[in-house]
Amino acid sequence: MSIKFKHIKILMLLAVMLFAYQKSIAQTEPMYSQYMFNMMGVNPAYAGNREAAGFNFFQRSQWIGLQGAPQTTSFSFDQSILNKRAGWGIQFYDDKIGVEKADGINIMGSTRIQVSENGILSGGLSFGLMNYRIDLMNVTGRFTPNDPAFYSNLNKWTPSLGLGIYYNTDNFYAGVSIPNILKSRLTAFDLIRSGLQKVNQKHIFLTTGIVFTIIEDVKLKPSTMIKMVEGAPIEADLNTNIWLRDIIGVGVSYRTGDAVIGMAEIQANQNLRFGYAYDMTISPLKFYNNGSHEIMIRYEIGNFKTKIKSTRYF
Repeated sequence: MSIKFKHIKILMLLAVMLFAYQKSIAQTEPMYSQYMFNMMGVNPAYAGNREAAGFNFFQRSQWIGLQGAPQTTSFSFDQSILNKRAGWGIQFYDDKIGVEKADGINIMGSTRIQVSENGILSGGLSFGLMNYRIDLMNVTGRFTPNDPAFYSNLNKWTPSLGLGIYYNTDNFYAGVSIPNILKSRLTAFDLIRSGLQKVNQKHIFLTTGIVFTIIEDVKLKPSTMIKMVEGAPIEADLNTNIWLRDIIGVGVSYRTGDAVIGMAEIQANQNLRFGYAYDMTISPLKFYNNGSHEIMIRYEIGNFKTKIKSTRYF
């Protein structure tokens, strides 16, 4: 291999690593392609909205084949309380990329007001705590020998406070949320001790969706999520799902500048739901990974007094 080709290859690898790092900075909130199946992760006002108590499990493996690619796992529970006038939920998550790792817990509470015959307006708050770690002692590559920046690992705890509003009827929803209104700064010495700073930038999510009946037993569910982050371009997820006999849902989604996504969902019975999503990367990273995989499992145990009446589309 020629010296020139080696240099080109190294430059290409550095460009990919820089792009991945920029994406990870912009994604300080865990990302899910199947957010519309349980929006409590992006909007605390959704806690208890499905009325039936339920457990949710999400697993996302992003950019398969790229070393140090993001991995996210989430487990949550939520239910309605006070005769469905309020709801609460709890979420545990594990998010990692490269030598960075974040574990956290969020506790959500919501209150619900009946504003029309079948329209409900909810407001919610979330309180969280995140443990952020960087395994600096295992960083490999070229750097100054005996650099004190790599003598010890970083381990920091940061709080979070989120809020949201959510409105829904039987076939429509809309919401706005800020998962964390606090800015927690990791200083240059904390992060890599090399003049770099990382700030948990404020995220604002706008979500909406509607369900149309095409023919009997066939329903169309278009939806969208717009994400605004300070210092980053506006991103949007544009989704379309088709439900067949309220049992099988298939769909496609486009995340601006990032991926085209295929989704499938099965309502196995009144209580159990499975979902899968595959992201095909369309950004410059597409040459260095084999896409992203995501699974979702939700188990609803009813409200202990009433059984689940019908399939919920959101």
